[in-house]
This record gives sequence, structure tokens and C-alpha cells, in this order.
Amino acid sequence: MRNPSIALVTARAARGTDYDMPLLLAALRNVGADAQEVDWDDDAIDWSRFDLVLLRSTWDYFDRLREFLAWAQRVSRQTQLLNPLGVIRWNTDKHYLADLSGAGVPVVPSMFVEPGDDALSAVDRFLQSIPHPLSAPSPASGGRKSQDVVVKPAVGAGSRDAQRHAHENRDAIVAHVRRLLDKNRSVLLQPYLERVDEHGETALLFFDGVFSHAIRKGPLLKRNAGPTAGLYAEESIAPRTPSPDELEVARRALGAIPLQTPLAYARVDLIRDADGAPCLLELELVEPSVFVGYADGVADRFVQALMRHLKAPLPSGAGGRRPSA
Repeated sequence: MRNPSIALVTARAARGTDYDMPLLLAALRNVGADAQEVDWDDDAIDWSRFDLVLLRSTWDYFDRLREFLAWAQRVSRQTQLLNPLGVIRWNTDKHYLADLSGAGVPVVPSMFVEPGDDALSAVDRFLQSIPHPLSAPSPASGGRKSQDVVVKPAVGAGSRDAQRHAHENRDAIVAHVRRLLDKNRSVLLQPYLERVDEHGETALLFFDGVFSHAIRKGPLLKRNAGPTAGLYAEESIAPRTPSPDELEVARRALGAIPLQTPLAYARVDLIRDADGAPCLLELELVEPSVFVGYADGVADRFVQALMRHLKAPLPSGAGGRRPSA
């Protein structure tokens, strides 16, 4: 019986920047897998020769979403793709936040602006829905003088094209929204929850639905700073033990996914609101960093989850490498 062949999928532009990649490759090879790092858009790759194709750092997908989804569909017809195609389609567009909010998950307040909408009227409606600048901080405002605004594309990654604007800088907010709409991109508007400046984000990692570890991510967006120029924004990372209320919200978010679960891997990014309660910022199910080096045994736990998925039958026509169970 031959060793399983596993592709860890990246993007050309991400080569050498995915710090999880060498540790995962080593852990897979330690259990006897033939593990290789490959580019998702490499036309020379025969995907049917792999028993498992694992998305890891395809961090340019949002610039080529239609092409990326077509690739994922082709691969899923030839072999086992993790996470599955339905998850990829759902999670690559942040409209999924509306699904989770509708299911009762506490989500950072979000408003979507669609191509064809009037940017000015949409921004005005949003600004009216969050606290206005105050002449002096009040206890009810948590000491804030204003509620900043985050503008980001609904399809995006790594904080690319995302910016934080001062509430009173209406012209800049409108201009940012228009730039994205003019490129036929849906826009997500959110209040900037200022507790992130002190507490940071908590990212919780789950393998096969079981909590593995968590990290703290420092705040990324500075007021009125320009957009991220690179493939992704540099992050400040440290290990963190999540609180019970963070674990509860994370599990609620995973339980509300409208697809078959548990998933081989999932990352739940949380921040705290003005009252200190955790709420969902993003649910990362496609190509998240899993921060393998920030807790003991992470790579081994991830690999064991992958090995369990290898026991599932392959799609028909996927090379005939293993009989269906």
C-alpha cells in the first residue's frame, strides 16, 4: 500500500511567506505522506494524482475569484479538496456574515453596499447608525470621541483594500466606497470597535470541530492610513488562552455554518465590542494561517485531522487510487 499523496496549495506570490508551510510539510512527511507545495494556478499539475488537496496560502484568490472558484470546482471533481467546494464558495464572500448574524451569532455590525448603489446615501445611512463625534467623551461612549469606520471589500483577504477612517472624514469614506464599487466590488462597512487597540483580536483554531489553540493578533488598521500595499498586512502575533465567552461564541459561529460540518480546519476571529462582549469579525475557512508555531502539537493535531479525512472515499473518476468505503 503506497503512501498518500497530499498537495498543500499556495500562490506564486505567497511562496516563502507562509510560515505554516514548512512545519506542515514536515509533519505530513513524518507520518509517511508524500506532501508537496504547489501553486493553485499551475497548469502543469495533474490534480487527480493527489489523494488530498489542502488549501493553505492561496492569498491572491480575491483578485481572480471567478478563476479560483472554477479551479476549485475542477479539483473537487478529481480528488478530495479541503475545505470542500461549497465551503469555499460560501466563505470567500463576506456576505456570509449576514447568514451568521441571522442565525443569532454576535457579529460586528455590518452593512453591505452593492455595485449600482449610491455610495453617498449608503455612507450617510451607515454613519447615522453609529455614534457621532462627541464634544467630550462620555461614560456611555467608553471614553471615545468618535466611532471610526472600516471600509473593506466583501471579497478580500489580508486587509488588502481595507482602511479605517475617522467618522467625520465623510468624503474619504465615500471616495473609498466609490473606488471599490467602480471596480464592481461589493463593499462592507463596519464600525471600528476600539477595544481592539488594547485587547487585539483573538483567533481560535479548530481541527475537525475540536478546539486546538488560539493566538492574539494586534490591531492592523490605523486611522486614515493608506491601504495595505503587499499581499497581506504584517501582523503582531502571540499565543493566547481564550476566555470561556470567546470559546462559546466561536462554537456558536461554527455551529451556524449552513453546510456539512465539522470541517477539517476553521479559524474564528473575534474582537470585543464596547461592552466587552466577544463578537465575530471573520470566519476563516478557506486559506487561513493556522499559526502552527505558536502552541505545542499544533502541526500533529492538524495532520491527524487530515489523516482522518483521507479515510473518506474519493470522488468517482478520481484516478481509481483507492476503492470507495
